[in-house]
Amino acid sequence: MRSLIDIGDFTVDEINELIATANDIIAHPQAYSEKCKGKKLASLFFEPSTRTRLSFEAAMLELGGSVIGFSEAASSSAAKGESVADTARTVSCYADIIAMRHPKEGAPYVASLNATIPVINAGDGGHNHPTQTLADLLTIYREKGGFENLTVGFCGDLKFGRTVHSLINALSRYSGIKVVLISPDELKLPSYVKKDVLAKNGIPYEQTGDLEGAMPTLDILYMTRVQRERFFNEEDYLRLKDSYILDMKKLKTAKPDLSIMHPLPRVNEISTEVDSDPRACYFKQVLYGKYMRMALILKLLSEAGRL
Repeated sequence: MRSLIDIGDFTVDEINELIATANDIIAHPQAYSEKCKGKKLASLFFEPSTRTRLSFEAAMLELGGSVIGFSEAASSSAAKGESVADTARTVSCYADIIAMRHPKEGAPYVASLNATIPVINAGDGGHNHPTQTLADLLTIYREKGGFENLTVGFCGDLKFGRTVHSLINALSRYSGIKVVLISPDELKLPSYVKKDVLAKNGIPYEQTGDLEGAMPTLDILYMTRVQRERFFNEEDYLRLKDSYILDMKKLKTAKPDLSIMHPLPRVNEISTEVDSDPRACYFKQVLYGKYMRMALILKLLSEAGRL
């Protein structure tokens, strides 16, 4: 059974196919309005979410399907001690496809091994968030026209930022990519990502703590929040949470066609004054996420013989 657990599960050609489908959905929404009629998405969110959960639900509803599920672990049998494996087996009896977010790394993978329907990883701890990466890729494609020869700056929490890890993995398969890693020392990109993804694929990268110094070279700036829920103590979080705040002053030396991205939610790492700048793309990302999830649902249901 085909699932999406890691962005590496899909080839570059398959990602390009999803982008093409998403673009067609944007152009011809009515043609897709009943593609999933009679099909059910199980939305299993063991961790709080606004954009990802509602995006999946909106995606299925706009395809003519329906949604069942829960939005917190406390309202599921996990509160009684049920395993992820048993939850996956059970839900497979009720739905056609599962979208799962879980605070533990690897939980959606365990679900995929036990489910009899496709499972989509909607975020697992600090590990992966492949559908956010699909949203990011569609945003980059529509803003830049492609993925080659771009300098991409990742700023903020690069240690726990699963969206950063997934996007770096995806972009490493395209030619001419350069990466600038902007973070405090305590939140640097994990060494395994640098070794297994960047170095392995020959992607040139630099590490710096200076956002303004890096700004003039960037084609894309991917901001992230410092995530309170990933810290072991409040003191470290409070010390680091305001490490980088993007405002119009810091954008003075940026390229006129810079694309500013953020997986959201935003706390205060991007000043609201930036929202009206034409280079701000983060709310476009939200919308593009829905279209990419629509394309993904169609692909997985079709491959599973359920469409």
